[in-house]
Amino acid sequence: MNFTDFFANRSSVRAFSDKEISAETLEKLISASSHAPNTGNMQLYSVIATLDPEKKKQVAALHFNQPAALGCSILLTFCTDTRRFEKWCEQGKTESSLNNFGGFFMSMMDACLFAQQFVTLAELEGLGTCFLGTVAYDVKGFSKLLGLPQGVVPLVGLAVGYPASPAKPSDRLPIEAILHYETFSDYTPEDIERFYAEKEALPENPKFISENNKETLAQVYAQVRYPKHLNEKIETDYADILGFKTKK
Repeated sequence: MNFTDFFANRSSVRAFSDKEISAETLEKLISASSHAPNTGNMQLYSVIATLDPEKKKQVAALHFNQPAALGCSILLTFCTDTRRFEKWCEQGKTESSLNNFGGFFMSMMDACLFAQQFVTLAELEGLGTCFLGTVAYDVKGFSKLLGLPQGVVPLVGLAVGYPASPAKPSDRLPIEAILHYETFSDYTPEDIERFYAEKEALPENPKFISENNKETLAQVYAQVRYPKHLNEKIETDYADILGFKTKK
């Protein structure tokens, strides 16, 4: 297999077949994914696998009943987890040093690396996946539904299953928009126009702009899809569940 081509042509899958994923396959993938890089070999993450049909409906509802969440074989919720380390410290006659933003930051990196490793291995196994960022929209709801204790924080969801059909790769920014040599090169207006030209030229986007009564695609993203008030709510909710203070 040409792995460069594999990654260049991969895509998120939102429509799945009825074929179920075996427990053996899931555990094999989780075990292999646990070898992802992590902070100090502490593995500051956990993952909740939701397989029961009724429970999946409840979790999918928190994901706004997205088709991927409703139709997948397994719903995974990747969590930051400093609780396990804290328990280990208690038994090791010391106090945890991770009950702070630094600990959350490290556990967030660990959980993201673990989740991405799972995605890659799952797709190499012939499965389809779709990240669900909607966990952040109701972090307290996910925590309650999944029975998460203090120190375990839901970060991102993942719909997993066998693809119903091949999915089309999503558009991506050109490499020159991402790669900087030696020092950061700030973006000129001409750069921005060039970098986003392909995205803005996609046939579905004019309709997208019109339906939302906006003038530009940037307005749709900044004012409709990811508005400031929603991001501020996410900040407040995470700070609240972690016991951190935020700016007023």
